[in-house]
Amino acid sequence: MNAEVQLTDMEKLDHLLKHWREHNDEHATVFRTWAARAAAAGRGETARLLGLAAEAAGRVSELLDQAGAALE
Repeated sequence: MNAEVQLTDMEKLDHLLKHWREHNDEHATVFRTWAARAAAAGRGETARLLGLAAEAAGRVSELLDQAGAALE
């Protein structure tokens, strides 16, 4: 017999927050990688903006962590 486990909305949200955090961190890493490539290609403004995007992603990760802590 397979009993299906039902998560509450808050359990689902906890899982989603962790997933979003991880995924967001992956994006930040990619932004930094491409910022370096853009800088190497002489595209300083593009590199600068991608660096800012990576910083913003870091802030989003902090907010996701705070949301998870507030959920506990």
